[in-house]
Amino acid sequence: MHSRRGFIAGLMASSVAPKASWADAGAPAYLSAGKDELGLFVIAGLSASGAVLFRHPLPDRGHAASAHPTRPEAVAFARRPGRFADVIDCRSGAQLARLEPPEGHHFYGHGVFSPDASTLYTTENAYDLGEGRIGVWDARDYRRIGAFSSGGIGPHEIRLRRDAPGLVIANGGIETHPDTGRTKLNLPFMRPNLSYLSLTGALEDQMELPSDLHLNSIRHIAVRSDGTVGFAMQWQGDLGEMVPIVGLHRPGSAPRLMAEGDPRLRNLNGYGGSIAFSGDETQVAVTSPRGGVVHVMDCASAALSAEYPLSASRAAGQAALPSTAAPKRARRWHRHSARCARASGRAHVFV
Repeated sequence: MHSRRGFIAGLMASSVAPKASWADAGAPAYLSAGKDELGLFVIAGLSASGAVLFRHPLPDRGHAASAHPTRPEAVAFARRPGRFADVIDCRSGAQLARLEPPEGHHFYGHGVFSPDASTLYTTENAYDLGEGRIGVWDARDYRRIGAFSSGGIGPHEIRLRRDAPGLVIANGGIETHPDTGRTKLNLPFMRPNLSYLSLTGALEDQMELPSDLHLNSIRHIAVRSDGTVGFAMQWQGDLGEMVPIVGLHRPGSAPRLMAEGDPRLRNLNGYGGSIAFSGDETQVAVTSPRGGVVHVMDCASAALSAEYPLSASRAAGQAALPSTAAPKRARRWHRHSARCARASGRAHVFV
């Protein structure tokens, strides 16, 4: 029988040495962008209990991060209109690379790896053209290898489809240009949509909102195991109007808008920050940084089933925990929110 040292030497000699995995990084359950206790921008890896496993300083405000499917690496994206995306070794928090978009582009804060982990897709604004683009990067060495249309203007979050190979993109519909900061240039004729693209960029399906809701910018999305896409919106019209902020969609069908007519919709202040399905996928939740609440909606009935005020200000990101009984889930919701606020400087809710 070989000794342990001899076994490892043999692996090295045969070029099949064990590769670094997420276990080597402490198996973080969540990635969170925020500020640390000194007010500096960071991206942090958090355990399921909210403990900080690693952190990496960012040159400016971050928005979201994408985890590599197998390697303990994550790509942290700048908040729009940022031009950096840091590739981080999640074992140490060290920077492995920095992605920069081509001239005339900026990142929109999100990205996703392909199912085989060979490719990274990034949402971008080709601002001189007024078009949304999806950047394509080789995930082995993070070289840019191409780009294609996002299917609209202002692509924000991008996810993998779960009902078929491909991508789903939330095109918010709002045109911006770095020369005018975050000024919205096309509100009278904006047209948000969900675009379903192949992995090579072919448009396979697209959903647009009814014309009376064309000011509802689609920003963040979640994808259920059956392929249903939950989408969170940000209303650009009069905040006195009571409009739906959450919808569900399946390719080939009309969108289903949630909690229509419920007066508690006004508590969201017209703003959906993040969306996630519950662990058992029977409910969908949206955060509202501007309203200071979380709304939970029943997927079967489309009714608003619960509203949770949050003591931590500006509740932002959220992610699903495994399915639990409803009362326990509510307790865990608030507890994790507070812990993540202390860890990263901004509340993140786990549902």
